[in-house]
Order: sequence, then structure tokens, then C-alpha cells
Amino acid sequence: MGNTHLLDRASTDKDRENVEKFITVHGQEISRTNYAVCQADLLIKNDKHATVTLGNSLIPHDPKSAEPGDQWPESKYKFDRMLSNPPFGVTWGGKDGYEKEAKKLQATRYKAGMPRINDGALLFLQTMLTKMKPFEADDESKTGSRIAIIFNGSPLSNGDCGSGESEIRRWILENDWLDAIVMLPDQLFYNTGIFTYVWMLRNEKPKTHQGRVMLIDARQRFEKEPKSFGNKRKRIMESHRAWIEERYQNGWAKGYSDEHVKIFNRDDFAYHKVSVVFWQTDENDQPATVTEPYEKTLTAANVKKELEFHESELTFRVSAKVKGKAKTIEFSVKPEDNVQKIVRDALADIDETLSVEWTHRHYVKDDEYIPQGEDIEAFLTREIAKPIIRWEDSPQIGYEILPNKYFYRYQPPTPAKDLLKEFWRLEKEAEKLLEGLAQ
Repeated sequence: MGNTHLLDRASTDKDRENVEKFITVHGQEISRTNYAVCQADLLIKNDKHATVTLGNSLIPHDPKSAEPGDQWPESKYKFDRMLSNPPFGVTWGGKDGYEKEAKKLQATRYKAGMPRINDGALLFLQTMLTKMKPFEADDESKTGSRIAIIFNGSPLSNGDCGSGESEIRRWILENDWLDAIVMLPDQLFYNTGIFTYVWMLRNEKPKTHQGRVMLIDARQRFEKEPKSFGNKRKRIMESHRAWIEERYQNGWAKGYSDEHVKIFNRDDFAYHKVSVVFWQTDENDQPATVTEPYEKTLTAANVKKELEFHESELTFRVSAKVKGKAKTIEFSVKPEDNVQKIVRDALADIDETLSVEWTHRHYVKDDEYIPQGEDIEAFLTREIAKPIIRWEDSPQIGYEILPNKYFYRYQPPTPAKDLLKEFWRLEKEAEKLLEGLAQ
């Protein structure tokens, strides 16, 4: 396929000769059925420049293993161009996966991070990135590489700050390899109707691309299939591909953003995850104190944890039976008190605890996701608008890419009068249907 496409684009006999002479295609397939079909296709076409191997791209090859691994390891092979359409949501860990084998590459190929075991998409991308040719602008032998890979939405934002997925995105963006992401229509594939995204990466970015990432919204570039094939109801034609290419070329050349193309600095995808404790206010907008049932077991250890969080006096009221009689025992503790002794003495004579309630400052703990470059204290003061008790930034910056957010277009709600009009129209339509059934 690769040679055929390049031959179609070759404009001279010399170009065609160079394609035949210098271009080789290498592939790998884990499914034995697909591998056999591919090999048969190559035989029929007499393609002598393509080599396809049977193997699992995500694990090292072990000749002694029943399952063949990667036949094109990065220690031996580097490629100019790489394409991949990996399975969506592939499970690589657990009893149905190959976690043990994949983790043999954790210190090398997957050193940026390991994603969750039920989604190996970013393992495929890391595998490709490690097979890029090195690039140096002043060295013709180090030409660099380009990559295109199709993903669902998970690799864009799955995983919290510091998780494997976020760390992999950080590795990619901080190395400035991500060039563009194209948002494709839904219902393009046979087995799923979800939206998909083409990631384009390169380690030889021109200066106009460096430190930046382009997003292209091509979700409306399609035509309906004449006949549906399962979930596949749409297709992309040459005119749609040309539209995407034009937006890509012109977007970089002119450096503009519009309703379909947006260019971001790579740091725009970075964020701080900040754990914040603030003091909730009452109906008079004053710092609130609440009395509520204490749902945990009343022990010195639990009380100590509450003191560490609230850093202020706590009061407990215990309804209990003491020597067969109902009694309410009340005690207070402060951070500087001997908590063990106070709790032990308060509960010493209790035969049976009936219920416990406590009074404390109404502190709330929450996580805030703050864009990189924002002043954290100013953000918290502005967005929470409550007394801030304390906050703590996560040790690592997180990264996520949210194309739907960046291309969001506000749609005003339908006016109430139009909704009522439609409601009464449907009501009359229903009445006519019921009359027909009654006849």
C-alpha cells in the first residue's frame, strides 16, 4: 500500500525508479488470520519491497516463547515514517494480557510511564516513538521521523495528574514531538461508532511548529455511506482529506486559528492539581460550624485524624448506657491535647454506645485543576470565594488535551414558548392516534 501510494504520486520516471529502489515497507500483525491475509495480498501483488512479520508489537521477542514478540526492536531498527491503527481499549494486563512481558521494557521503551492495564493505546505510541530516527538540522544522515496514529478519546485525557497516561503525555509534549491532532467524524469504523482522532508526531519540527500543537476539527467532514455496515455509517472522501490537508498547511503557514483550526502552545495543555481545604460559609456568608452524626468508630486514632484535618477544637456528644442507665457524655479536644487520655477517660464507664454526634468547623477538601501559568492563590481565591485554610500543589504537573472543550460552540436553549408549542402539537397528534385505535 505504501509503495503504491508513493508510485501514484511520483511525477517522473526517475521518481518512480527511486520509489522502487529506496522505499521499503515493514509491518507487524498479532492476529494470525490477518497476518495470513496480508501475506497472501503481498504475494498476489508481487510486492517484493514489503516485509510483514507475525508478532506482538508491545512485548520483547523471545524465541523460546509460544507468542512471538516485536520483530522490529528499536535497538536494531529505526523508521522514517510510521503508521498505526491500534485496537481501541486493548487489555494488556491482568490474566488476559501480557503485563509481565511488557514490563520487561518498563525501564527502556516505556520509561515515560505505563497506562492502565485495560487500555494499551499509549504503549503503541511509545513503541513507535522509540523507533524514530534521530534528527539534527545540520546532519543529512539524521533526518528524523514522522508518525501518524489513530486513537479514540482515551489517550487525550485519561489518567489523573502523575498517572501513567499523564506522564506519557508530559513526555511527548515536553520533548515537543506532538505536531497536530485531527478530530475525525464518528461512525467511521465497522465495530464502533465513537469519535476518533489522528495524532501526528515528528521529531524534526520546523521552527514555525516548535513548541506548538495544532488541533483541526474535521468532525463534519464526511458523507453518508450509501448503505450502513454495522456502526460504519460515514466515510471520508478525497475532498475531505484535501480539506484537512489544506487546513494543516495553511494553518501553519499563516499561524492563524479559526472555528476549525486552533494552534496552542504546548504548555497550554499543562495543569496543576491542587488539593485545597476551605471553610464553608453559612446562609449569612459567615464561616460555618456544623453539628452532625459521627459515622466512624469513636476511637482516639480517628479523633486524632479529625484534629489533624480541622486543626481546631472538636466537641463530641455520646449517647450511651452507663451502668444500665441512659446518659449523654460530652467532651472536647484540641490539637495540643493528649487525645489518647481524653478519649479513654470519656469512654471508660460506657457499657453501650447508642449514638455519637460532633461539632466542628465546616471544612471542605477538594481538588482544583489549575492551568499552568495561573497564580494558584489568586485562582483559588477567585474560584472558591471561601476562606482558604490551606492548599498543596501536586509534585508533578499534569497534561491533558481536551479538543471538545476548545471547539465548543454555545447553542442557546430552545425558547420556552417554542417548547410549549411543540408540546401541544405532539399532544394533539397523540389524541388523533388514540382516536384511531378506539374506532
